Amino acid sequence: MNPLAKPLVPAFLLMTLLAACGDKPAAGPGPAMPLPEVDVITVGRGDVTLTQDLPGRLQAYRTAQVRARVEGVIEKRLFVEGSDVRAGAPLFQIDAHTYKATAAAAEADVAIARQTVERYKPLLPVKAVSQQEYDLAVARVKQAEAVLARALEDLGNARVPAAISGHIGRTLVSEGTLVGKGEPTLLATIEQIDPIYVNFTQPGADLLRLRQAIRSGKYKHAESARVELLLEDGTVYPATGKIFFTDMAVDPATGSVSLRAEFANPQHDLLPGMFARIRFPEATQGNAIRVPQRAVQSGPQGQFVMIVGEESKAVPVPVKTSGMAGGDFVIADGLKGGEQLIVNGLQKARPGTAVKAVPWDKSAPLIAGKPAEAAAKPAAKADHVR
Repeated sequence: MNPLAKPLVPAFLLMTLLAACGDKPAAGPGPAMPLPEVDVITVGRGDVTLTQDLPGRLQAYRTAQVRARVEGVIEKRLFVEGSDVRAGAPLFQIDAHTYKATAAAAEADVAIARQTVERYKPLLPVKAVSQQEYDLAVARVKQAEAVLARALEDLGNARVPAAISGHIGRTLVSEGTLVGKGEPTLLATIEQIDPIYVNFTQPGADLLRLRQAIRSGKYKHAESARVELLLEDGTVYPATGKIFFTDMAVDPATGSVSLRAEFANPQHDLLPGMFARIRFPEATQGNAIRVPQRAVQSGPQGQFVMIVGEESKAVPVPVKTSGMAGGDFVIADGLKGGEQLIVNGLQKARPGTAVKAVPWDKSAPLIAGKPAEAAAKPAAKADHVR
């Protein structure tokens, strides 16, 4: 066999394979892309409780200023700053040497005065002492007892107690400080924060509008007086509160009515001075439509929502809101009921886009509009790359 012919065999086979590939029919179109999923709810009508969110500040239930009632030098602080104290617990010890001596002298004066009266008693019937002398001796006893009572009170005040139970702040004086000279010196402050107050205001115009709507029959009085507390991070405080009082006059400077609510605070999560929002029921409205707040969007033409219309396409619908029901909007115009309202996945539901509607799972948490599980995966991958 000619050795020069060997390289021609692979070349011939290659040409044959290329020819076969050229005769193969072209592949068909790929599979169709799946429709984007959106979470929907079916719009319905029913009775809703109209609520209003108002800003407020937390205030201690009770506040007591710890002051020195007697003059002296602070010997010792008997509490831990920032701790909870009980009523009657000692907080400060003031140097009591002078008060102990005064009390001892007063006790001796009382004893002497009483002995004098006891000696005069048998002498009075036999006229050995006059009635006036006896009466003066009795008066001296009462005077000595009053001096003793004052001395004992001063001695007791040298050990400064807590007036109420609550949370005590930082010490305003240190050991060795002379206090109570000329006026009661402020030593510390105790605040009772369980329960705790929230002070807030409501515009007088809103209150007037609400009362007119109730009189006209459009709204009804809210049955519940319970209120919710929204913290600064937007979370709802687990315990509900109650309206404590409402001013019967409008503040001419602000045009608002002052209100106060009371909340239980066993864990001391709420602190005086914190900012919060009060959500309280104003009235009830029948045959109303409420939708999640996240479903309502705003554009140049006003508010609108997206619904799944004919041929499963996303359709924008202009709406008007008339108030809030908790975290939901109350729709005054634009929806009739029965529509499939898009709640999640709005970024994928452009007008005219075909979508796949799935029921909304309220319990699924969202992060930036995506399920938490899906949102966590890219972050984990990014951390791995770093």
